[in-house]
Formats: sequence, structure tokens, C-alpha cells
Amino acid sequence: MRFDRIAILDWSAANQPRRGKDSIWLGLETGEASNPPTRAKAFAALRALVKDSLTRGQSLLIGADFAFGYPQGFAKAVTGRADPLAVWAFLAERLKDGPDNRSNRFEMAAGINAMLPGLGPFWFNASNEDLPALPRKGKARFGHGFDEHRLADATAKGAQSVWKLGGAGAVGSQVLTGLPMLHRLRRAFPGRIAVWPFEAPGKITLAEVFPSILAPEVAIRTAPGLVKDQVQVTTLARALHRLPDLSPLLETPEDKRIAEEGWILGLGHEAALRTSL
Repeated sequence: MRFDRIAILDWSAANQPRRGKDSIWLGLETGEASNPPTRAKAFAALRALVKDSLTRGQSLLIGADFAFGYPQGFAKAVTGRADPLAVWAFLAERLKDGPDNRSNRFEMAAGINAMLPGLGPFWFNASNEDLPALPRKGKARFGHGFDEHRLADATAKGAQSVWKLGGAGAVGSQVLTGLPMLHRLRRAFPGRIAVWPFEAPGKITLAEVFPSILAPEVAIRTAPGLVKDQVQVTTLARALHRLPDLSPLLETPEDKRIAEEGWILGLGHEAALRTSL
């Protein structure tokens, strides 16, 4: 299986417009990359890309650099169903994310914590306001009952916990702001966008990626004046597009947790990706 076009999205949960390092980058298999300063502009770019691909009759894979699911049990605890896409809708209903890039992600995480037993699982609060249900330190959590890492995160070297909302290498805030955006994108094209591995790949497919699996190759290609994030997205897009068949990468380990937690496209196939560059 191959896709005509591949786009890789490096996401940011920044609370103000930002460009350059640690901002949003959208890279294509052609080597082109854009740097939308806000999540609203990134959504518009993705929507335009999907629309253009459908108009041209081209298949498109969009790889997003944030988790598509949470550790097993979370979906049912907050939505009543063990369905990761129900979590996408749940978060989309609660996230307030303005055109100025300001979001209520910490308040939303605190609200979710308050629904669950103990204290947690989300942690870290960068705001000046104390949120009793959202501890500032991970060690303050107790009794929430969820694993710290998904199977994919425990497998991928360097991947961090989805519960950590801030600090060095944190990805939790990207998940809380990214999943609602992908939910909106799917609603903009009803029945036209599949989410792997929860659904079979289609003409337009969303998949979770982890560009750091090509860290050595990215380091070599990051020349002076280039932003590492920019190089990451174009390098992975090119590697995926050059593979003659993506079918092996679309196979996941036989573990029931994946149906709820998701999986990282390319995990375990790093050698093949490197060879394709």
C-alpha cells in the first residue's frame, strides 16, 4: 500500500502564536514545509490539504506527532465506552482554543481528573492559578488506576507519558489540543477520513507518528539556519513516501490494548525507514 501524498504534522500547545523552534510544522514528501503560527491556521492548512487531495482523487496520509489514545481504561472511564474516538469527541466538546492560541487545557485536565478516583492522572500546571484537581508534580498523584504509559510509549525510545502536561519533552498538552483538532477535521469531511489503527486505512488516513525515531538522520540533515522540527517532518514524510509498500508498517503487535491506545506508525520499522532515505 502506498499514498500519493504524505504530510507530517509536528504539533504545539503553545498559548500564544509562535514560529520557529517548538512551534507547529507541516512537512510534505516533496520537502516543502510550512510553519503556521497558530493551531487555527494549522487546521485551515490541513483542511485545505484534505480538500485538494479529494478534488484531485489522490490518497493522503497525515501523520500527527501526538498520541491518538490514552492508556487502557481511560476511554471507558470518561465516556462510558472503550472507544478512543469517543475520547476525541469528549475532548473536542470541552476544549476552548481561540484564534490567539490561548486554550483552557489545564482547566480541562483538572475537570477530567475530578471525574476520576484518587488524584490524577493528568499533572503539571503552568498557570498561576491553583487547580486542586491538577497537581503540579507527578509524584503527588495517587489512586487514579491508569498505567503511566501506553504500550507504544513504553516501546518507543524517548516517548513520554500522555499524562504529563508540561516540562521538558512533555506531550500531554499536545494531545489535549491535537485530538480535538483532528476530530473537527473528520467532521469537516464526514466519512472521508479514516483513523489508523482504530479503522482500516482509506483514501485519506490519519496516523500517529514519532519523528524522533529518525533522530540520527534528522541531526545530520539539520544544517545551520534550519529548525530541527522542520527537518523532522520533511525527513519522515520523504522516508514514508519512498517506501515501496507501507503495508508492513500498518501491521500492529497482537495486543488488545492497541485497539484503545493506538500505535505509532513505523515503530519497529526504523531500519526500513532509514534505508528509504
